[in-house]
Amino acid sequence: MKVVKIGGKLIENQSTLNSVAKALAGLGDEPFVLVHGGGAMATALAGKLGVEQRMVEGRRITDAATLELAVMAYAGLANKRVVSTLAALGKPACGLSGCDMGVVRSVRRPVGEIDWG
Repeated sequence: MKVVKIGGKLIENQSTLNSVAKALAGLGDEPFVLVHGGGAMATALAGKLGVEQRMVEGRRITDAATLELAVMAYAGLANKRVVSTLAALGKPACGLSGCDMGVVRSVRRPVGEIDWG
């Protein structure tokens, strides 16, 4: 099975997402997993909700409020934008987040010089 990773920039612009989705639909019946970004969507949502974002060296510090809006942005808006675009092209798609069905398991990294959250 193929795993394809695309950055959030490809999702923000519908025309660009359409091009990417057409290329993915061209893979035929072969199943694939699409991993996508959405950091700019999370940042925009944070601004709308008044949640201050802290960045260190280009990486987001994830406190509880930021985690909530990241889930909204990535598992919500970004994910459904991708799924609906693929579906419109006749490509069956299912949107999951890493926590669905325990697909991704993680542990919090030890706090060092920076507490990334």
